[in-house]
Amino acid sequence: MKRKEHGSCETCAFYIYDEVYGAYLCDMNMDEDDYVRIMSDRYYQCPYYRNGDDYAVVRKQM
Repeated sequence: MKRKEHGSCETCAFYIYDEVYGAYLCDMNMDEDDYVRIMSDRYYQCPYYRNGDDYAVVRKQM
């Protein structure tokens, strides 16, 4: 079974710039266990990841 490759947080649609903090943050409401798992295990795939590239589907169809 082929494992799906997920990109990093920088390519995720939920990774947004927060003007109050002046930094990029994940906009998902995840619990502490998920956050620790994502930060500690490099092979754990974020269950909330969504590709922020709106044109990925169009390029795939070409």
